[in-house]
Amino acid sequence: MLEKLAYADGDTALTGLLARPSGAPRAVIVVYPTIMNSTRVVEDKAVALAEAGYLALIADFYGKTPSSFDEARSFAAEIRQDPHVYRKRLRAAIRAAVTLKESEGLPAAAIGFCMGGGAVLELAREGAPLSAVVSFHGLLGTELPAEPGAIRARILVCHGDSDPMVPRSQVMRFWEEMDEAGGNWHFHAYSGVKHGFTNPYPVQGNPAVAYDESADRQSWAAMHLLFEEVFTQ
Repeated sequence: MLEKLAYADGDTALTGLLARPSGAPRAVIVVYPTIMNSTRVVEDKAVALAEAGYLALIADFYGKTPSSFDEARSFAAEIRQDPHVYRKRLRAAIRAAVTLKESEGLPAAAIGFCMGGGAVLELAREGAPLSAVVSFHGLLGTELPAEPGAIRARILVCHGDSDPMVPRSQVMRFWEEMDEAGGNWHFHAYSGVKHGFTNPYPVQGNPAVAYDESADRQSWAAMHLLFEEVFTQ
């Protein structure tokens, strides 16, 4: 069951979706969705996190719902024009999650899918107060590379090696950036796997996107293993 949670980034009203565990939460997880904002698959993942004992908040990128992929691209271009402004929008969701009464004293992490996968890496780059970030088929490029010593979060990137949106040249630049910044990072690449591999619901007209059951299952398990490690230290 998802509950609406009103929050804001300055004058922009936003609405997150909150999934609560049945008992006391182990940690807070902010979930950054795809370019389409919250979708069925992202909501399924948030519910799965709650079932695993986490308090999960799906972030709202735009404060409005795109009616088509073209409209979503327009909305995304608007908020990503200035990377500093974009990161401020991303931080608003973390603030909303960690200031909930039941979040008091809990560690926090962030995960994201596609655009959201790139979003959590932006947060890690700027040193957001997160124990871990996990990117699923996220974009790896940035206009603001991490400065040495800035990264505080453990980083896990789960990437389809046949993703045409993230070529190997971008992968190598990311690795080099992480090494130069001194980040603590893991990178899982799945051979023959395309973009959007966690989405079992058909995406029409986009050959770059394809579900892969094995990559979906293995990447989700890898996330849980990382969380077990960072939240028991």
